[in-house]
Amino acid sequence: MSEKPLTPRPAATVTLVRNAQSGQGFEVLMMQRSFQVVFVPGGYVFPGGALDPQDSSDDIAALCSGLTDVEASRRLGVASGGLAYWVAAIRESFEEAGILFACNSRGEMVTLDDDASAQRFHAYRKRVEQGEHTLAAMLRDEGLHLPLQHMAYFSHWITPPGGKRRYDTRFFVAVAPPAQKPLHDNGETINHQWVRPARALDLHRQGEFTMLPPAVNSLRFLAEHDSIESLMASARALKDIPMIAPRIGKDGRRLLPGMPGYEEAAA
Repeated sequence: MSEKPLTPRPAATVTLVRNAQSGQGFEVLMMQRSFQVVFVPGGYVFPGGALDPQDSSDDIAALCSGLTDVEASRRLGVASGGLAYWVAAIRESFEEAGILFACNSRGEMVTLDDDASAQRFHAYRKRVEQGEHTLAAMLRDEGLHLPLQHMAYFSHWITPPGGKRRYDTRFFVAVAPPAQKPLHDNGETINHQWVRPARALDLHRQGEFTMLPPAVNSLRFLAEHDSIESLMASARALKDIPMIAPRIGKDGRRLLPGMPGYEEAAA
């Protein structure tokens, strides 16, 4: 008797970009996962993870600006609760990469380029990640709020059945705050690097970057653009973003919609 497929967990991922140091084009932040984790061991991913109950709390909603739950839910095509995906993307960016999308009362993005701020927020990061403190409590402590308008939703993927973990993931893209530096956590992630989207795709083809189809397709979308301005405008202009649900073929290959054997594979 076959096991019932796992129900995918709601999740959010954020693709962080910055202008290339050469002055031409832009780079994307890639995190390498530990070889000890269950999901994508050793693979290169964007910061992200499953939604947490705190992401949909009234406490955190009161600290959000630039987007309402009604607007967020409409954008995602869900009845309600859409705001939690934006919040989760910000929380995961902070927990996994140390990048915090938060503004002070003057609308200025928080800066972490001095030792005192870096150490204070690093301590917050550990406590939030370990569940000892909530993101909302940290924001209140520091007089900050979440400017959700800085993140654009651009893709929707569901992990195929058969694996140990399944996620129903919404993908966002955002420009990384300029006065912050990413730092992998040496737990789930063991390395990070800024890389041009086209270069990351080359490394994947050469077998140096292990990546799942959602990351590969996201990089292809990024690589279509020669500037951050073009990328963000394109992401914001997307309408009726389809859900992409890969399936596992009889030979074990991941099949995308439209590929031979997709319709015959188990959903």
